Amino acid sequence: MATVTASAEQPRSIPSIFVAGQWRGASGGAEFDVINPASGAMLAAVSAGGRDDAKAAIDAAAAAFPGWSSRTAYERSEILYKAWRIITDRQEDLAKILTSEQGKPIKAARTEVKYAADFLIWFAEEAKRVYGRTIPSARADQRFVVMSQPIGVVAAVTPWNYPISMITRKVAPALAAGCTIVLKPAEDTPLCAIEVFKALEEAGLPAGVANLVTARDPRPIGEEFTTNPLVGKLTFTGSTAVGKALAKSAAGNLQRVSMELGGHAPFIVFEDADPVHAAKGAALVKFLNTGQACISPNRFYVHASIHDAFVETFTDRVAKLAAGSGFDKDVSIGPLINKAAIDKMEAQVSDALAKGAKATTGGKRLTGGGFDGGFFFAPTVLTAVNPDMRIYREETFGPIGAICRFEDEAEVIRAANDTRYGLAAYIYTRDISRALRVSEALKFGMVGINDINPTSAAAPFGGVKESGLGREGAQEGILEYLDTKLVGISV
Repeated sequence: MATVTASAEQPRSIPSIFVAGQWRGASGGAEFDVINPASGAMLAAVSAGGRDDAKAAIDAAAAAFPGWSSRTAYERSEILYKAWRIITDRQEDLAKILTSEQGKPIKAARTEVKYAADFLIWFAEEAKRVYGRTIPSARADQRFVVMSQPIGVVAAVTPWNYPISMITRKVAPALAAGCTIVLKPAEDTPLCAIEVFKALEEAGLPAGVANLVTARDPRPIGEEFTTNPLVGKLTFTGSTAVGKALAKSAAGNLQRVSMELGGHAPFIVFEDADPVHAAKGAALVKFLNTGQACISPNRFYVHASIHDAFVETFTDRVAKLAAGSGFDKDVSIGPLINKAAIDKMEAQVSDALAKGAKATTGGKRLTGGGFDGGFFFAPTVLTAVNPDMRIYREETFGPIGAICRFEDEAEVIRAANDTRYGLAAYIYTRDISRALRVSEALKFGMVGINDINPTSAAAPFGGVKESGLGREGAQEGILEYLDTKLVGISV
């Protein structure tokens, strides 16, 4: 199968269904176009898989499970190590593909490829650390042994905002645990998924252990994933609404589920923090990936005593962010993924301005000067944001920073927790007692204290409330793919 590249020489039509070790087109022959969100240009046409393709992939995974799960942890580890080497060696080519179909600046794309590789090497080691234990019995003639065993076939659905690293964050622990897997990538970014699966194939993964089904319409694939009795676990990263629907359907088979869903992160800057330092950190994390990150701050709560100084620095830095193609030098803001994302930005800004917010920079779609073909929105700062505004309640997933004032600690904790989401939160303070006290009071799965990037392959990632179930990365990441078995022995 030809390698997808970011050049004009790339093939128009790519068979992108990978089942039982074979690349092929969709069973119905349908295809769909992959579009560069920075220009609107077509990159390639890939296979539009359907429910029959998903079923075939699940059957292949089920057939491959006995052989894969019986391999030693060291054998599984070695294949993950090989995949890590391949992804690492191809970092630049993968980054170019990522920037072409997702839009993020090439420097950020390189960082994501490195992050994706980190999950492969981390779980290559965790494969060898799936331990059991013995439990003393009250009976002299009895022994208890507890062991961990792979769940079986895993169905995975990954998003478009981090289209390489979110794949390895699911595939690596599943394979390390001894599971087999079927993955449906986001319809906006299938090219990255193709390359990851080619790397797994080249690393020597046996046929049927990892299967890929690309699709234009995700609903039939999701229906097969959640109703097929051969699937033991569903892992999903995406919106809360879709995650709820999938979890509800998966309950019919009592499938194990992992859900990494939406976020609405508060970013709290207390009066003892350096407002300039905090504003610089805020600008970096807010506009990472053009704001299209689940841990991106949505609500900035700044103490009244330093509010103006924070806004001044924050606005100045945001106004200087250069938007454009991710391949252009010095560009730090790429396009949004599609027109629906632009429409959401416009609706949230319009609603906020109508209800009293002020835009200190940005606030509109970027047009002209090479922007017309893509989906670009100006990096935006809104002040005087209040709870009556849509942006205060809805996840933005775009380049808009919404700033609120606050007066005291108890007030801001209540405000920060006043959301159905609970993924990430951020605190800036120089007071260690306050940092610990507030981080414990915040109802979120992750908290960064003077830290805008509390993530790593070695750290557990996930949320509470409507931000999801389960954790990815760290030791917890592999436990999500294991069942616990008790063996009682009479001696």
